[in-house]
Amino acid sequence: MTATVIDGKAFAAKVRGLVQAQVANLIEVQGITPGLAVVLVGEDPASQVYVRNKHASTIEVGMASFEHRLTVDTSEAVLLALIHRLNADPAVHGILVQLPLPGHLNSELIINTIDPAKDVDGFHISNVGLLGTGQKSMVPCTPLGCLMMLRDHHGSLSGLNAVVVGRSNIVGKPMAQLLLGDSCTVTIAHSRTKDLAAVCRGADILVAAVGRPEMITGDFVKPGATVIDVGINRIERDGKTKLVGDVHYASAAAVAGAITPVPGGVGPMTIACLLANTLTACCRANGLPEPVGLTA
Repeated sequence: MTATVIDGKAFAAKVRGLVQAQVANLIEVQGITPGLAVVLVGEDPASQVYVRNKHASTIEVGMASFEHRLTVDTSEAVLLALIHRLNADPAVHGILVQLPLPGHLNSELIINTIDPAKDVDGFHISNVGLLGTGQKSMVPCTPLGCLMMLRDHHGSLSGLNAVVVGRSNIVGKPMAQLLLGDSCTVTIAHSRTKDLAAVCRGADILVAAVGRPEMITGDFVKPGATVIDVGINRIERDGKTKLVGDVHYASAAAVAGAITPVPGGVGPMTIACLLANTLTACCRANGLPEPVGLTA
C-alpha cells in the first residue's frame, strides 16, 4: 500500500482563495475591511520570519495588516497598554502576540488580556473553555487546519476512531475537542502511554503532535489509516540539517491510506487558518453570517 499524500500547501492555497473571495465581497458589499494586528516583542529570528510571512499573507488576501514591533526590553505594562488599545480599535478584528515572549513577560497574562473575540490564535482561557464545552469559539489555527484537511479527505468523520498523540494546550487538547465535535471516538495519548504503538494501531485517524522526531513509525499505523503529522523538528543527518515530522514518513506511508508530509503538510495550513479566523472574527463583530467553509 502506498499512502495518498495530503498536500497541505495546495489545500492552504485553496483556503486562502476562499478567504480572499469573501474578504473582497465584505469590502464591496459591507464596506468593511478585516484587520489583523500582530505584535512582536524582541528579535527572535524564527519569530521575525513568522511575522513577515503573516504580514505578506494578510495583505495578499486583501486584509489590513497592523504590525507592532517592540524591543526585547519592553515592559509588561507597555505591552498590556498596547493590547488594550488594540482591543478598543474597531479596525482591528484579530490580535496575535507572537510567541515565545521574552522571559520577563508573563505569557499567560498577556494572552488572557486579548479580547477573546479578537483572539485569533484561540489561546485565551475563555476560548479554551468554549471549545471544551462545544460552544462557538475562536479555534487554534493548527488544529483547525488539521480538521479542515480531514474533512476534505474523509467527508464525514462520524464514528471514526481517532488517536491524538500529544497533550499540549496549543495542538493536542484542542485537536481532540474538535474531533469529538465531529463525532469521532477520541483517545489522547502521549509519550508515557503504555504500549503506545498498540493504542495508535486502533486509530482510523492518527494525529502526531508529540514533539519527538520520527517517533511514530509504520508499526504504529493501522493499515489504511489517515496520518496527520503536526511535528516540525530540525535534525542533523548526513552532515545536513533536515526538517522532519513526528512521524517516520517512509515506514508510515507504506502502511497508511493517507498521510501529510513534512514539510508541506500541516505547516502551510496554520497561516491560512489564521486568516480564516480573522475573517470569522470580523464577521462576528459585525453581526454577519459566518464565513463559508472556514470554521469548525
